[in-house]
Amino acid sequence: MTELANLTPTLAAVGLLMVLTAGVLKAFKVPHGFAPALAILRGAAQLAAVSLILGAVIASGTWVAVALGVMFVVAAMTATRRLGWSWTHLAMVGSSMAAGIIVALAIVFATGSIGFTGRYALAIGGIVIGNSMTIAALAGRRFNEAVIDKWDLVEAWLALGATPRQATRDMARGAASSALIPSIDQTKTTGLVTLPGAFVGAIFGGLSPLEAGRFQIVVLASIMAAGSITAVMLVHMLAPVRVRPGALR
Repeated sequence: MTELANLTPTLAAVGLLMVLTAGVLKAFKVPHGFAPALAILRGAAQLAAVSLILGAVIASGTWVAVALGVMFVVAAMTATRRLGWSWTHLAMVGSSMAAGIIVALAIVFATGSIGFTGRYALAIGGIVIGNSMTIAALAGRRFNEAVIDKWDLVEAWLALGATPRQATRDMARGAASSALIPSIDQTKTTGLVTLPGAFVGAIFGGLSPLEAGRFQIVVLASIMAAGSITAVMLVHMLAPVRVRPGALR
């Protein structure tokens, strides 16, 4: 009964925030105005399920690996849908994300900056996977949008004898740069504008502020490294465009 009473204010706050979000977007007639509210509902359901099984997962290295694998598959598929679903896009997104995530986490655990335990592997792995998903989606969409907007320029370069990759090179570089802007801003303003979730969670978990800060900067550096590799690899694979991409939804 006590737990239910403690949960009531949370449900009230989340419900009101969902209504506010949907109301603002629908009032301005933003397309897919209910999508954020539905995302909150889905996230709440998924967090409830994760909360029930997290204790057992952390205790087993095998289950940690399975959990990270599921996270990665869902993340890759989600980012791919933002680019326009196809198996080719899934292969591009999945391989670029995998390269960035594996390299970043290998450095973190090989140097001993964070202990290679199930708890830390799940925590930092989930954070890096989630951010790589966002960066992949942004990089792919920004590249496709740039190519669509500047298709006349692409055709002009092709007519002059440039290869498809050369014709879109500047657009690919710009897309990779734009995709990293949110992560760069988050890193630059950490501690000044926001206290990141990993930092706050580490403190709530019993670490000192100094240790929590050390953990957070490793997380941020991992996000930047994994995201950079993901963005560059993805736009490099997308760059040889021979046909004008279709509009993204």
